[in-house]
Amino acid sequence: MNQAEIIVLANSVKHRKHCVAGKCINTGNWIRPVSNVNGAELSHDQAKYQNPYGTFGVKPLQRIRMGFSQYAPLSHQPENHLIDGNLWQQNYSIGEAELPALLDTPDNLWGQGNRVQHNLITMGLHSIDQSLYLVQVDNLNLYTKDDGKRRASFNYNGNQYDLAVTDPKFDLILSDQREVNGILCISLGEEYQGYCYKLVATIF
Repeated sequence: MNQAEIIVLANSVKHRKHCVAGKCINTGNWIRPVSNVNGAELSHDQAKYQNPYGTFGVKPLQRIRMGFSQYAPLSHQPENHLIDGNLWQQNYSIGEAELPALLDTPDNLWGQGNRVQHNLITMGLHSIDQSLYLVQVDNLNLYTKDDGKRRASFNYNGNQYDLAVTDPKFDLILSDQREVNGILCISLGEEYQGYCYKLVATIF
């Protein structure tokens, strides 16, 4: 795959930079563009696109054509593709009303709880077929802990989850009391102290 046009479903915060992901328009498969084969985040410049009006930072719901130099899967993130360094191109956007057609329907979000042991993944005892889901959830509650950490609690398919949020719009959603429709992009993050944490990358 040298190029793909994806519907962007996440541009979340990772190490003060960007973790971008979306679904390929042709195949429906998830793609996570990364800046090196180890799955590193994208810089501000790498997460930009061009359209007839100029160059801007990529946003969810945009249709973006990206170039890749190679497929770069990891055991906990099989969708990773290494970017080729060329500026992305925008080809219109979709509306939120089109999101239900893109939903995933896993039985659960990589099991119970808010994390997965990384060594279980690397040993093949916990197989990760995909590390990104777009799901409709129930009883969504967004809140900030006393230490300032952003969280989302919700039910999915009878399971209760309470996960960290990396959506940069989180504070605006709370302060503006924006109405949300309960569709979340959930990502399995990089290994951290022996675990891969489940993250809410986008709140729709």
